[in-house]
Amino acid sequence: MTSNKNRGGSARLVLLIAALSACVSAPESRQAEAAAAVPRKPQPKTNTWPIRPVANPPEPYRDIDQNEAPPPALVAVVRNLGQSFSGKVGIAVRRIGADWTVAWNGNALFPQQSVSKLWVSMTFLDAVDRGKLRITDTTTITRNDLTLFHQPSAMMLKDGMWTTSYSDLLRRAMTQSDNTANDALLRAVGGPEAVRSYLARKAIRDVRFGPGERLLQSATAGLDWRQDYSVGRNFYAARAKLPMTVRVKALDAYLANPPDGAAPSSIVQALARLKQNRMLSPASSRLLMSIMSEAKTGPRRIKGGVPPGWTYLHKTGTGQDLPPRSTGYNDIGIMTAPDGTSYAIAVMIGSTTQPIPARMELMQAVSRAVAANHQAH
Repeated sequence: MTSNKNRGGSARLVLLIAALSACVSAPESRQAEAAAAVPRKPQPKTNTWPIRPVANPPEPYRDIDQNEAPPPALVAVVRNLGQSFSGKVGIAVRRIGADWTVAWNGNALFPQQSVSKLWVSMTFLDAVDRGKLRITDTTTITRNDLTLFHQPSAMMLKDGMWTTSYSDLLRRAMTQSDNTANDALLRAVGGPEAVRSYLARKAIRDVRFGPGERLLQSATAGLDWRQDYSVGRNFYAARAKLPMTVRVKALDAYLANPPDGAAPSSIVQALARLKQNRMLSPASSRLLMSIMSEAKTGPRRIKGGVPPGWTYLHKTGTGQDLPPRSTGYNDIGIMTAPDGTSYAIAVMIGSTTQPIPARMELMQAVSRAVAANHQAH
């Protein structure tokens, strides 16, 4: 027999479905929806470098979503939110310690942008765990190491160089999304192939890692990278001079088959394993999650819907805009209830014409739904 408490909780969650679905825009055509849900298989080349295939593990892959039945009401909320948002969106929620994932477009590949900094930090800390690197070691950053877009560490190069610890770079990369700090960590571990190898060893399927910030962003814009683009607004000026046809073609190619693409369901699986100390040692897991809890980016994305008493640690990502389109607007993280129950969450907006407040509202609706589902049970 169902208790009055359970009936009340279920009723509240059903009411929440309607409320949350009203928060987002009307759906696009069914044909566009169907096309967006299917990842494209070809592996084309950009103007400067080949797209690497996903480093899937060699062992047989078991569907991570089918071992336990997820809460039907949460399934309905996530489906309605995904269907109602105008744009290509992927959503995944996984209860850590259980064996279910609720997802919309969960197995499609979405541009990660700075979400991929998480894999660089994991690969670095894995090297620390294996005795290959020490977090207290130092490295020197020069002007030749500068990247583009958000790089606060560039201000530290007073005399053309700056020496700092990997610990400092790790915090800058994960809390400020500093591109130059992240590239320094990437060089330390051995480059993109080291990250791909780490993900394969940990059996994380359908997570790509691109060629590094400079090549990724320049190719997405339709440019070949030059190091002087790292200075001031040189990159923006060069991009603005390109014919619009070149920019559209480059962005379309990136979105059709993102070299940094990842499946939301795979991301939440990796986050769950991080929480369970299966990606790193317990000490490194605690360190990384502590740093993620201090993130300064995206306070009004998923975090904006997290109720009082809950905690949320995360990493955001934001891609390039080509009006009216915005791309790679993401937030992924771990949301923990007052009773200690944790949920891994990923909301990835591959492409949309919706304004920032509407994108934030979608993300907040997901975190509110997770909390409501937890309280109803």
